[in-house]
Amino acid sequence: MIAEGTKAPDFTLPDSDGNRISLSDYGGKRVLLVFYPGDDTPVCTTQLCSYRDNYTEFTKRDIVILGISTDSVDSHKQFGEKNELPFTLLSDHDKQVSRLYDAMDFLGMSKRAYVLIDENGTVRLSFSDLLPLFYQSTRDLLAKIDEMKPNHP
Repeated sequence: MIAEGTKAPDFTLPDSDGNRISLSDYGGKRVLLVFYPGDDTPVCTTQLCSYRDNYTEFTKRDIVILGISTDSVDSHKQFGEKNELPFTLLSDHDKQVSRLYDAMDFLGMSKRAYVLIDENGTVRLSFSDLLPLFYQSTRDLLAKIDEMKPNHP
């Protein structure tokens, strides 16, 4: 995974409507990149629905969530609508961003991982689950975020 304390590389990917979204669009905001292996898989669905169910906890902390997998724009559209996900899903179909953030598994899919980027564009948290069948609970993720000390430039 990308090292904590490093500058987060900018990227541009299509969202579920085909709009081009760049990390730099969120300058001055905290952004949680959620890498996940695939749409409509049991563990990924449970994980992203947990983020949906706790979405207000992320927004209270001024965190924007961007889900990223190597699935297509159409797959993200169906998955997001079916599960009423309130956050943006980005298609890394060419796998460049997963590679850029060292979030690619040996099968060529996105790892189950997250990267929290602060308001200054610095990676503050970088975590990858060792086993793709499990994910760190939303409660544990929020606790890690709450334990972080402010990063002053």
